[in-house]
Amino acid sequence: MLNCTRNALAQMVPAGFGRIVTVISDAGRVGEARGLEIYSGAKAGAAGFTRAVARLGGRYGITANSVALGATRTPAIAALTENEEFARKALSGYLIRRFGEPEDAANMITFLASEAAGWITGQTIPVNGGYSLTL
Repeated sequence: MLNCTRNALAQMVPAGFGRIVTVISDAGRVGEARGLEIYSGAKAGAAGFTRAVARLGGRYGITANSVALGATRTPAIAALTENEEFARKALSGYLIRRFGEPEDAANMITFLASEAAGWITGQTIPVNGGYSLTL
């Protein structure tokens, strides 16, 4: 993420425009325990880095935001999501009782990369089926 952002900024600054969207886990917002403490910290750090990039890039017309995902059905967890017991436990904390789909994330990322999101920067936006709620 650091190297990709640095390389992207090198192109965006001279152009006077750009959109950076990083994808993190909602664990970075809520702090997951049970062996995910370091993972949570790393994702929180990624969100902080993105906020700093937003501060840096704003004067050049560059926005930077993070999308924080809840449990999303990706190839990495596809087999687990088919396990009824795992799914029941995993989804018990979600207001919308289903796993996220890659399209859920893609829709938010597409919006943040668009002109419609031109005045949104430095934010971490949860796409998580109501796992965590924010103001």
